Amino acid sequence: MSTNNETAVTGMRLGSIAGPGLMLLGMLMFALNDAMGKWLVASYGLGQVILIRSLAALFILAPFLWRAGWKPIIEAERPLMQAARVLFSTMEVFCFYYAVMYLPLADVMTYWLAAPIYVAAASPLLLGEKVGWRRWTAIFVGFIGVIITLEPSKAMFTMPAIISIVGTFAFAFMLLSGRKLRATPDKTLVLFQLAGAGLAGLIFAPSDWKPLTSVPEFGLLCLLGAVAMGAHMLVNRALKISDAATVAPLQYTLLLWAIVFGWMFFGDVPRLTMMFGAALIIGSGLFIFFREQQLKKHQPDTPLDVP
Repeated sequence: MSTNNETAVTGMRLGSIAGPGLMLLGMLMFALNDAMGKWLVASYGLGQVILIRSLAALFILAPFLWRAGWKPIIEAERPLMQAARVLFSTMEVFCFYYAVMYLPLADVMTYWLAAPIYVAAASPLLLGEKVGWRRWTAIFVGFIGVIITLEPSKAMFTMPAIISIVGTFAFAFMLLSGRKLRATPDKTLVLFQLAGAGLAGLIFAPSDWKPLTSVPEFGLLCLLGAVAMGAHMLVNRALKISDAATVAPLQYTLLLWAIVFGWMFFGDVPRLTMMFGAALIIGSGLFIFFREQQLKKHQPDTPLDVP
C-alpha cells in the first residue's frame, strides 16, 4: 500500500513539473509556427502555405489516426456542429496568416488572445451558461483592451485590422463549438480541422502559387505543419497530466514570444497602446478563467446564482 502511495505522489510531483514545462514548450512552438508563417507568406501564396502546412501536419497525425482506427471518425458526434467547427477553424487560419502579412506579430497575437473573452460573452446565448456581473465586468474590460490595441482612428478600418477581428471571432466560435463536442477525441477534431484548411488551401493555391525553387524551401513549408502539430500535441499532453488551472494561464506567454520573435526577425517594436491593451486583455482573460474554475468547484455542492 505504501509503495502505491509513494508511486502516486511521485507521479503527481512529476505532473506538476512536466505539465507546465510542456505547456511552456508548446507555446514556444506555437510562436515559432506563427513567426515562420509570417516569414513564408511574404514569399509564397496564402493558399499555398496553408495547403502544404496542412498536408505536412496530416502526415504526422496519420500514425496516431491509424492506431485509433476509423470508428471515432465515422461515428463522430453532431455532424452539423463538426462542419461548423471546420468552417470556423478554416476561416481562422486564413485570417491569421493574412493578418500577419501586414501587421506586427505581437499585434495579431494580442487580437487572438481576446478570443476567450468573446467566448465568455457569447456563452449565455449559445451555451446557456450563466454569466454574472463579475465576469461581465471582466468582459467589458477585455473589450476596452481590444479597442485600445486597435487605436480608434481611420487606421482601425484597414483590411488587415478588419480581417484580424473576423479571425478572432472565428477562433472564438471554434472554441465554443469545441465545448459542444467534448466527447469527440482530440485527434478527430484536429483531423477535421486540418482537412478543412487543406481543402480550402487546395482551392485557393492555384490562383497565387509561387514556384518552389529549392528543396530547403519546400522543407521549411513542411516544417511549418510539423511545428504546429508538435505544439498541439504538447499542449494536449500538458492539459492531461496537469490541472487546467495550473497550465492554462501559461498560454499568455505566447504574447511574450510574439514580441521577442517580432523584434528579432521582423524589427517590430511593440507600441505602448498595444502593450496596455494586451495587459487589459490578459488580465480580464485570467480573471474569467479563474472565476470559471472557482464556480466549477462549487457546482456539485451548491449552484451559485450570482457568478
